[in-house]
Amino acid sequence: MSKTFALWAIVFALLAFLFPAQFKIFAPFIPYLLGLVMFGMGITLTFADFSEVAKHPKSVFIGVAGQFIIMPAVAFGLAKAFNLSADLAVGVILVGSCPGGTSSNVMTYLARDNTALSVTCTTISTLLSPVLTPAIFYVLASQWLDINAGAMFMSVLQMVLFPIFLGLVVHALFKKQVEQASQTMPLVSVISIVLILAAVVAVSKDKIVESGLLIFSVVVLHNCLGYLIGYFAAKLFKLNTADSKAVAIEVGMQNSALGAALAAAHFNPIAAVPSALFSFWHNVSGPILANIFSNIKNEK
Repeated sequence: MSKTFALWAIVFALLAFLFPAQFKIFAPFIPYLLGLVMFGMGITLTFADFSEVAKHPKSVFIGVAGQFIIMPAVAFGLAKAFNLSADLAVGVILVGSCPGGTSSNVMTYLARDNTALSVTCTTISTLLSPVLTPAIFYVLASQWLDINAGAMFMSVLQMVLFPIFLGLVVHALFKKQVEQASQTMPLVSVISIVLILAAVVAVSKDKIVESGLLIFSVVVLHNCLGYLIGYFAAKLFKLNTADSKAVAIEVGMQNSALGAALAAAHFNPIAAVPSALFSFWHNVSGPILANIFSNIKNEK
């Protein structure tokens, strides 16, 4: 199921659009569904995943810095360029301010690039997100709406950091059982993200009818510019091709489930739509880019 995520995302988004009443019931559970995804990330982490920081600090720094500089800046630029309404501008900037998504690790692996670097960048950006996501978002989005950065900090702490920490502890205490169960965790994560996506579509159906094409255009541009600028930024800092491609994928793919959960918790439901569309779209663009990258030779 995790290999056909984009297909499941389309099917459930369509069902939620056609039968919103049936899927609205999942909306209050969005934070818990995200917590489940983050717990799944936590139980697959080992302390060896952090060794990449010591081995290639420059590559990790550029990947994480790119994540929190390029994507928020592009989001802000697009919100201005397309003259988006306050709710949509906030939604686009919110998804831009989120850390890297775990899908980027799979895409980097498929592209035959530096998967260890991708995993490390995703992990570090996720651990930094309780501070950086609300702070960057507050700086960029305050001109559109009043932002309570403190409340958002607590939300990210509860929905991201606590479940990851819990996952790490469970992994350390029940190593054998976790290794057996870890095969099913990606499936649980995919189901959780698909339900978050469906819930957002269900509660925002009217707004999607009104401005769906505009939001989708902005999301596609945001994602593709993230890949492009991420790649050239890495090249500018003299990273090798395998690392540059890993950084490009890392920068372009967001933890859009977190964006959707934060938007649903703190703003109008429509603010969650850019995150929901991003969640679907980057799982379409990711495999396409991975295929292109896998045909670009990595220098030795």
